[in-house]
Amino acid sequence: FSIHELGVTHVLVTGGAGYIGSHAALRLLKDSFRVTIVDNLSRGNIGAVKVLQNLFPDPGRLQFIHADLGDPIAVNRIFAENAFDAVMHFAAVAYVGESTLEPLRYYHNITANTLVVLEAMATHNVKTLIYSSTCATYGEPEKMPITEETPQFPINPYGKAKKMAEDIILDFSKSRKSDMSVMILRYFNVIGSDPEGRLGEAPPPELREHGRISGACFDAALGIIPGLKVKGTDYETADGTCVRDYIDVTDLVDAHVKALNKAERGKVGIYNVGTGRGRSVKEFVEACKKATGVDIKVDYFPRRPGDYAEVYSNPARINRELNWTAQHTELQESLRVAWTWQKKHRSGYADSGRYIF
Repeated sequence: FSIHELGVTHVLVTGGAGYIGSHAALRLLKDSFRVTIVDNLSRGNIGAVKVLQNLFPDPGRLQFIHADLGDPIAVNRIFAENAFDAVMHFAAVAYVGESTLEPLRYYHNITANTLVVLEAMATHNVKTLIYSSTCATYGEPEKMPITEETPQFPINPYGKAKKMAEDIILDFSKSRKSDMSVMILRYFNVIGSDPEGRLGEAPPPELREHGRISGACFDAALGIIPGLKVKGTDYETADGTCVRDYIDVTDLVDAHVKALNKAERGKVGIYNVGTGRGRSVKEFVEACKKATGVDIKVDYFPRRPGDYAEVYSNPARINRELNWTAQHTELQESLRVAWTWQKKHRSGYADSGRYIF
C-alpha cells in the first residue's frame, strides 16, 4: 500500500463502509484495483468491511483505516503512509431532512472535510478525484429533465454543502499548480444492492426516519414500522405523488469506475447519473409491494415542506462521453434484490456475526 506499483491503481475510498462506498469498493476490488477504505463508522458498517475482507483476503488488495476526515493530522498521515493514485470521495452525511435540523454538521462534514481531503491530495501529489455529488445541488429546477447545465440553486443545507464542495474542487482544479483529473458525479435517488447478496443498505436505526423511501418500504414489509407514510398527493403529476429518478447502486458504481478509467489530467468532467426516467411514489410503492410480497399499509399525508413535484435526469452526456447507460432499470427487480438482503439482515450487518476492529 505504501509504494506505487506498475500496473496497479491504488484507490482511496472515503466512506467505503457506507452503502454506496462499500458497493464501489467491491466493484473496484473485482476489477483488480488496490483499495484503501477510510471511514469513521459514524454511518458506515464495519460488517460491510468484513464482507469485503473475507472476499479479498490476499495481501495488498484491501486495507481498512478507522479515521475521521475532520482530523487533518490523521488524514495527512494516511496520505503520507500510502501511495494513492486516485481518490473516490463518498464520505458524507446524506439526509435532506436531517440537514435542515443540523445544518452545521452538514457544512462541517461535507464542505470542510472535502477541503481537508483536497489539501492532503495537493500536499501528497494525488491527482485524480472522483467526487460523489447529488442532484440536490440543483434545488427546484424550472425545466425537466435536468441536464448538467441546469442552474444550481440548492434549497437545503445538504444540497448547499455539496454545491460548496463542488465549487472548492472546481476552483482548485483551475489553479495552475493543481493539474488535477476531476470527475463530479451528481446522482439521483439510489436504490438496490449487490445482485449476489453480499452487501446491502443498513442505516443506523436512529436515522431510519430520515432515510430513503426503499428503506421505509422494507421496514413496513418487515413489520418494523406499522406502515408507509406518503406525504403529498396533490402534486401536478400523473397520479398526484412526487416523481423521482431511481438509479440502481450497481449502475451507479459502474459510472464511478468508468469515470475513473476516463479521467484525464487537467480536465474536469461533470455528469448526472440517472436513468432519465421518472417514477412516481405511488408506482414505487406498488413495485415494493410486488417485490416483497407484502401488502404494505399506506397512509397519505399533506406535502412535506421543501419537496418538489418532479425530478429526473437527462443522462445524454454520460451516455455519450463515458459510454455509460443504466442497465438495472426495472424498479421491481432492483427492489427484489435489495429485499432479499434486507430479509436476511433485519438488524443490518449485525446479523452477519459480531465484528471487532
